[in-house]
Amino acid sequence: MRYKHILAAVDVTEEADQVLAMARQVADEHQSQLSVVTVVKPLTHVYGGLDMVSYTQVSVNFEEEAKAQAQVQVEAMAGKVGVPAENVHVSIGSPVTRIVDDADRLGADLIVVGSHGKHGLGLLLGSTANGVLHRAHCDVLTIRIKN
Repeated sequence: MRYKHILAAVDVTEEADQVLAMARQVADEHQSQLSVVTVVKPLTHVYGGLDMVSYTQVSVNFEEEAKAQAQVQVEAMAGKVGVPAENVHVSIGSPVTRIVDDADRLGADLIVVGSHGKHGLGLLLGSTANGVLHRAHCDVLTIRIKN
């Protein structure tokens, strides 16, 4: 099977370099297009216990600023592996939902995502990689993040 469009799902940490390196390797082996996606969680997801109604304008401004900063950072990381800025996609929302939606929208046939391989409570609660694996409509390659 030859993949035509690979989507690397990363966060804005140095761990993203490991995911991007593997995604680039697989894209090169398959002569595929490579796109990169990251998702900024809404403020209400991060601080779910707070009454955010009175902070709506602050929340929107914070999220848009966080999205703009993520765009710059991910474009720089993606550029190191030869992914042009127009193939970098940043959105706000639930990471699992947005990654799967972006893969569908872009026509990706493989998603590459990192995993810390959590056990116990972390495994029970789930992770972004696990959520993507179970909801994606295409193949998913998980990369174990080495600390």
